[in-house]
Amino acid sequence: MKAPRFLVALMVLVPLAARADTYKIDSAHSRIAFSLHQFFSNVHGEFHRFAGTIEVNREHPEQSSVITRIPVASIDTHIGKRDQHLLSSEFFDAAKFPEITFKSRSVKRAGENSGEIIGDFTMHGVTKPMTLHVRLATVVSGDVLPATTRWIVTTDPINRKDFGLTFGSATESISGISNEVASTIEIEAVRK
Repeated sequence: MKAPRFLVALMVLVPLAARADTYKIDSAHSRIAFSLHQFFSNVHGEFHRFAGTIEVNREHPEQSSVITRIPVASIDTHIGKRDQHLLSSEFFDAAKFPEITFKSRSVKRAGENSGEIIGDFTMHGVTKPMTLHVRLATVVSGDVLPATTRWIVTTDPINRKDFGLTFGSATESISGISNEVASTIEIEAVRK
């Protein structure tokens, strides 16, 4: 019986030895961005450097895995002074907590070309469960995995206070910065 298209495609995202393939996230053709509301506008930013390894199990896609690492120092909100403030000990404390990581625990199918990857998201020394909602943006031909694949990834908004990402009380009270951070993620991965 032919594997459902989603399961074939999901193998690209997500270690059993016999039929495992390894994909690397191509950061030059991928994007991890975020936005949050401040007063009457939105603040936009992104991380320019990140890396990830995707282990694909062809026979059991649900046993596949993904690990992603984002250097906090690569943050860019298009205002250098603000970025330096975000990296300081008052917020991200990048010297003490240099990376944001995601490590999957399970994968499940949600539709023909979509699925959910459940894992541990760690930021600022705090780990919380996170679900990545993934949608295939690459055409898969039969059971053949392409050498390069693209995915659109969404998450529920992240509450920055859950990760201890707050400014001093005086700054918080006048900043007008929302607690909820929305993400925009597009991943391109290349088979090794």
